[in-house]
Order: sequence, then structure tokens, then C-alpha cells
Amino acid sequence: MNQGELLMAIDNKSTPTDDLVIDTIQLLAGKTKADPNPDELEQLKRLIKKNVPFSLRGYFMAYLLREVLQANTPKRAGSNAKPAPKAKREAPTKKEEPKEEKENQQPRKKTPRPLPEGARTLYLNIGKMKRLYTKELSQILQTELGIERDDIYSIRIHDKYSFISMSEENCEKAIEKLNGKDIRGRTASVSYSNKE
Repeated sequence: MNQGELLMAIDNKSTPTDDLVIDTIQLLAGKTKADPNPDELEQLKRLIKKNVPFSLRGYFMAYLLREVLQANTPKRAGSNAKPAPKAKREAPTKKEEPKEEKENQQPRKKTPRPLPEGARTLYLNIGKMKRLYTKELSQILQTELGIERDDIYSIRIHDKYSFISMSEENCEKAIEKLNGKDIRGRTASVSYSNKE
């Protein structure tokens, strides 16, 4: 190797390892184009897009390539580097599998459990935007009405309003005691819900 070739090699910083990486990248790119399951690749692509922030996707691909290279590189006998525990290497694969299964399943909608006979639903004009949450509303109802947690069948809190399902007797008490009460800086207005 003459001095010019040596300087070019130093400038390019090309090493056998870099050549191996480039060859691997080209091989994987070719396999990607010729993959027999493009739908599976599309599904994985959507999962990556959904779970890896845009700014990290390049690093994510570099990390995956490094893992592939390390998995396919034979270990040297005299190497001082400790091999990574197998469980840690397999963990990302195991974590991705449930996400893939979730992707295949239909989104689960919460099915409201059936209300007991004689139950009624109340409308309350306060919701999450006033930082009212289920636990706090449940506590207010228990304190003001003198009832137990089991007496409240359901509480659904939306952004600006809430729905409370209880027995008709407890609903009457709630309308009587909570109307006009200050809850989270807003005057409560409680009435029977039109959507029961």
C-alpha cells in the first residue's frame, strides 16, 4: 500500500468491521424488498411508528442492527468481554409479541355492567376539567349521603360532566344534598340523566 492509498484509507476510516456492517445492511435491505410477508412487515412498521418516537427511530434501527451483528458474530475465545445474559437479549422480543397480539385483536370497549333493578343515573355538571376524579367523587357521595362504596353502582367522569348510578333512594338524597354545593370551585347541579 503506497502513501496515497494509506491516506485515503485513513480518511475513509474503512475497516473490515465497517465493510461487514455495510454488507449486512445491504443484505438486510435486499431481504426487506424480497420479503414474502409484506403484511407482517407493515404491521411491525406500524408498531414501531406507534411506539418509537420519530427522533429515536434512526437510533432504534442502529440498535437493532447492532443486536443482529452481535448475535451473528462468533465470540473470540480470549475475549475479556462478558457475554450479555440471554434473557436480556430476548426481553425486547418478548415485549413486542404482546403488542403484536394487541394489534391483531379488536379494540376492547368497556361494557358497562348491568345496573340492578331500580337503579337510576344522575348527571353532575362537574368533570375532569375541574380536576374531579372518581375516588374523590365517591368519597364526597359517601360523606354527604351517609352511604357505603357498594351503594354506588358506577361513576363515569368525563371532561365537563359526570354520571353517577345508584339506587333511586340514594339519587334523591344526592339531588337534595349536592345541588348548590361547591365542588372544586364550581356550584354543583345534580339531576336525573336523560341518557339512562
